[in-house]
Amino acid sequence: MCSLFGLIDFKNVLTTCKKNKILNTLAIVCECRGTDATGIAYNVNGKLKIYKRPVPAHKLNIRVPDGVRTIMGHTRMTTQGNAKHNQNNHPFSGCADGKYFAFAHNGMIWNDLELKLTENLPITDIKTDSYVAVQLIEKENALDFNSLKSMAEKVKGSFVFTVLDNDNSIWFVKGDNPLSIFYYDGFLIYASTTEILNKSIKHLKLGKPKKVYMPSEGDIIHINSDGQIENGCFTPDFSDLFNNYNLYDFDTYYSTSSYDELISVASSMGISPDEIMALIDYGCDRDEIEELLYDPSLLHEIAAELLYTY
Repeated sequence: MCSLFGLIDFKNVLTTCKKNKILNTLAIVCECRGTDATGIAYNVNGKLKIYKRPVPAHKLNIRVPDGVRTIMGHTRMTTQGNAKHNQNNHPFSGCADGKYFAFAHNGMIWNDLELKLTENLPITDIKTDSYVAVQLIEKENALDFNSLKSMAEKVKGSFVFTVLDNDNSIWFVKGDNPLSIFYYDGFLIYASTTEILNKSIKHLKLGKPKKVYMPSEGDIIHINSDGQIENGCFTPDFSDLFNNYNLYDFDTYYSTSSYDELISVASSMGISPDEIMALIDYGCDRDEIEELLYDPSLLHEIAAELLYTY
């Protein structure tokens, strides 16, 4: 679970100081969904800048320079790819048709290893599952509705993707994870949940937004630096709902016994049944748990937190 956040000052109504205050407030409120790393991306003087660190948002002290009107941000809860290795943190940099873009993801992709093989994607030192989506866009050598549709229909998992291009536009690709956008006179802010935005605007004393926009699953939205919206779409993949679940015996699928084989494999790796059950109770499915088995130390860490919390 991570969080996306950001703003577009499409009428240039915010001072740099105000933008920094909004961004820091959003990021800190977003800590409820991840504290392992924090990052932002923006364009300045025609160049893409990404600033990210393996620290919670309240320790980052976000500062953007004068003249920056579009900023994309991310707070991370690690699932794959050690956050202490900063290349694994969001946003990521990509390049399509000679133009750089920044990419951030809330969710988890569980067919990333399969895609790297079937799509013949280059091997990198980035271990985060999200990065495969960047590589798919780069393979298309374009950043547009078609390339984002192609990418979104290839990945399997939970997601909302945000992409900042070199024209100071942000692209939103809405899968099954939440996303809310609040419009004010001259600017907008966004985050992964309405709750995050409501807490942020209360602290910032921004008042009621002029418009609340909550995209639907399958939407691809392009908002340019002037605040103008273009809409596209992709077809969500619901096949996993039928391939992974026994619809005629749903309770049996989620019973402990149906996980006996997974628990047995995990035990041979030094992972206790209680840790696996903590992940199941939290809502992790079989694919997510199997992905975590590639990094037992991370699984121990997540399970320990869940066992302590619940």
